[in-house]
Amino acid sequence: MLISLSMGLTAALLWGLHDYIVRLIGGRADARAMLLVALIIGAVLLAPLALMADGWDRFGPFTLGITALSGFFYAIGAYGLYRAFAIGPVRLVAPICGAYPLLSVAFHMERGGEAGLAVWAGVIALVLGITLVTRGEASEAQGGRLEAMAWSLLAGFGFALTFGFSQWATETAGELPVVWVARLFACLTAAFAALVWQVPLLTVRPIWPALSVMGTLDVLALTLVTLAGHFPHPEYAPITASLFGIVTIVLAWRLLHEAMLPLQWIGILTAFGGIALLTMA
Repeated sequence: MLISLSMGLTAALLWGLHDYIVRLIGGRADARAMLLVALIIGAVLLAPLALMADGWDRFGPFTLGITALSGFFYAIGAYGLYRAFAIGPVRLVAPICGAYPLLSVAFHMERGGEAGLAVWAGVIALVLGITLVTRGEASEAQGGRLEAMAWSLLAGFGFALTFGFSQWATETAGELPVVWVARLFACLTAAFAALVWQVPLLTVRPIWPALSVMGTLDVLALTLVTLAGHFPHPEYAPITASLFGIVTIVLAWRLLHEAMLPLQWIGILTAFGGIALLTMA
C-alpha cells in the first residue's frame, strides 16, 4: 500500500513540474502540436528500456486491446487538460480534472476490488483539498465556462480510464512494454488529430527543449502509476497522483512568486489529510 502511495506521490511531483512548464509556455504553440511532440519524445526515450524488458511474450490480443485503450484515453485526457487550462479559470477546471480519483476507485470496484469508507473519505478529502487550493487562483476564463467544464470532464474521464486500463494490462504483461505500447497508441491518436485538423507542427520549434523535458517527466510519471499495478492497492497510485495540480500551484508560488492565500494552505492540509486516511484504510 505504501509503495503504491509513494509511486503516486512521486508521479504527482513529476506531473506538477510538467504542468508548471505548460503554464510557462502555454499559448506559444498549438496545444495539439505540443501534445504530439511531448508524446513522441517520451516514446523515444522509453523505447530502449521497453524493448529490452521482459513481458513481451505475455502480450496477447486482450492485453494489446486494453493497452491500446489506455493510450487512446491518455491522449484524449491530456488534450482535454491542455484545452481546459487554456480556457480557464484554474479554480474552475482544476477541481473537475482533479476529481478523477473518484472514477479510479469506481473502476477498481467494477473489476472486483474493494473500497471501504476510509478509502472514499480519503479520496473525497483529496478532491476537496484540490478544490480549496485552486479556489485561490485569480485567473479568469479565456472562453466559455461550459466549454472549460466540458474539457475538464473529458480530461478527468480520460485519466481515470488510462490508469485503470494500464494497470489492468500489467496483470498479464510487463510494465514497461505496456507503458510503451500505450504511448505508441497515444502518439497515433494525437498524430491522427493533428492530420485531420492540419495542425501546424513547426510552431513548436522555439519551445522544443521545454517539450523534451515535459515528455520525459510525463513518461516517468505514467510509468510509476502503471508499475503500481503489481503492488497492493494499485488504485492508490492514480488517486495520490491527482495532487499534481497542487504541486503546480506551489511551484508557481515559490518560483513565480504568486500569492498563496490561507484558504489554499488549508486545502493543502486537507489533501494530505486524505492521504493519511488512505494509509489507515
